[in-house]
Amino acid sequence: MFTILVYKSRVHTDISPSDLYQLVKAASLKNAARDISGVLLFDGDYFFQYLEGPSDAIKSLYEIIVRDKRHRHVVKLMEDHSPTRRFGVWSMHAIDVNTLQGDDLNDILARGSSFPPANAGLPSHDRVLKMITAFASASWAENDASFEPDQWQFHLKPSQFDAVVNIKKSAPCQFAFQPILDPVSGTVASFEALIRSATGGPPSECFKGLSPEQLYLFDLESKQYAFELASQMNLGKCKISINLLPMSLVRVPNAVESLLTYITNFGFAPQQVIVEITEEESITNFEDFQMALTELRSAGISVAIDDFGAGFAGLTLLSRFQPEKLKIDRQIIEGIHHDGPKQAIVKAIIECAHSLGITIVAEGVETVEEWCWLESVGVDLFQGFLFAKPKLNGTPDINWPTLKAV
Repeated sequence: MFTILVYKSRVHTDISPSDLYQLVKAASLKNAARDISGVLLFDGDYFFQYLEGPSDAIKSLYEIIVRDKRHRHVVKLMEDHSPTRRFGVWSMHAIDVNTLQGDDLNDILARGSSFPPANAGLPSHDRVLKMITAFASASWAENDASFEPDQWQFHLKPSQFDAVVNIKKSAPCQFAFQPILDPVSGTVASFEALIRSATGGPPSECFKGLSPEQLYLFDLESKQYAFELASQMNLGKCKISINLLPMSLVRVPNAVESLLTYITNFGFAPQQVIVEITEEESITNFEDFQMALTELRSAGISVAIDDFGAGFAGLTLLSRFQPEKLKIDRQIIEGIHHDGPKQAIVKAIIECAHSLGITIVAEGVETVEEWCWLESVGVDLFQGFLFAKPKLNGTPDINWPTLKAV
């Protein structure tokens, strides 16, 4: 069994044909010693490299590649396993795609192919061949992100909203507030109220030991404390996001009516509220759930799908109702600037959502590289530790980005 790895990267310095020849000559000697074979494509701006060999050798080589200052924005496009080599004839072979004509690419690949039958070339359905062909045709570059994290610096600015001072000691829970924002324009779109235990502990402490019916009732009733706290923050017209399990809207009688009462009792308008429906729970009665959503929207409350891509419903839920906002799960966001499959998924989500008029929120953003990549491909709003951590019973200071002076 062989490990295979495909990556692309952007050249950091000018590379002449002579430089490319010397680079591949040196790589071929090293790869032969490591029992690694493969092919390198170059278009003048980007490298595309396919590597195959023993797992430890591939892992070690890729770590060297990532640290190599001759290129940047290294993105892993594929990591998999194969029973045979595709290009066992070459320890490394370079192809300058700018010089290719007609069927040159297929002819060159066939000469280096060891994929059974030998020298017949890769079958047209082969995934690696499709990726190589896409790179050589430059079709992949049409939607390639252009981002420069080094152009940005961050400044921590005090919250423009009031801190909370009146906490009810008898309250069964507390809430931490985290902003959802547009970093470039410097605006806060909303604050998400994240439930905490009565002592400020994690959400699991709130729901521990509750039966399903008790859980749904507590899930709903706890939101009145979120609105009570938010009413002390002088939020003005800023929106508030609350999280609800889907079945809380179904299993609790008059759930939407109760929610509206909590909202108005503390001086908010329904139009200021966003209900985030988490995907962590399966929706067992979609007809009743959809009726509850209709009630919410009829009252002026917006709806968002939270943790999109990590739960039960996914595209099925999106196909059956279209929310105002869609929040991409943090597990997809983490390390996205160097993860090709995650990038392809997020680009597809953005294209789908924007065609339906849905605002995209990236949650769990923790690094400037993640934010810059997401910003460059059209994500609308952001939430994460890079900008602000949740603050218990208050609004946190925000770390705002600004362009560095040239």
